[in-house]
Amino acid sequence: MEKENLRPLYSELQGYLSQAPGIPENPNVYIYDKSVWEQYNNCVSLVSQTSGKDYNRFCVNPQRLPSGNEALPLITYRQKLGGLITNLHGEYFANEPAPFSGGPNTVISQSQQQNQSFYVQMLLDIQSKVDEKLPSYREGSKERSFLQRFKSSLGSVSNVVQLLSLFINLAKEFGLSINEILKIIT
Repeated sequence: MEKENLRPLYSELQGYLSQAPGIPENPNVYIYDKSVWEQYNNCVSLVSQTSGKDYNRFCVNPQRLPSGNEALPLITYRQKLGGLITNLHGEYFANEPAPFSGGPNTVISQSQQQNQSFYVQMLLDIQSKVDEKLPSYREGSKERSFLQRFKSSLGSVSNVVQLLSLFINLAKEFGLSINEILKIIT
């Protein structure tokens, strides 16, 4: 009976993990939405009440940031959530397939692969757009030089922030205004 009462909560927790962003490269990524950790902690309390066991060690506590805002490190949220799901699986659902066909690591890996695939596709799309625009500008023009340098530098970019920084810095270097940049990219 206890197992069947826990099943909806177990599924709810898996749903939270499936919707949580993947583990970022930067460990300083935070969740700022208070409802996320409150809802999760309420679910942990319900698991404790339903099972008659104390699962409070899986609760999460936000941090007070220097800005004064409360935030929860994403890595902490994912670790506690994954730990609770794995614990419940081992304790109550061990005779069933592990969640996400291999546990939370599968979801993390899939998310990272999807993010990487999206990023690679985005770079390919940008290169295609640059190739399409290059013939529109005469040899030696600042616009054509900008596009050529931008295209040749794309290989050194490893994230969106670096991509935007490259774009802005090259625009400044070639003396291109916002209107000129918009004209080039549209």
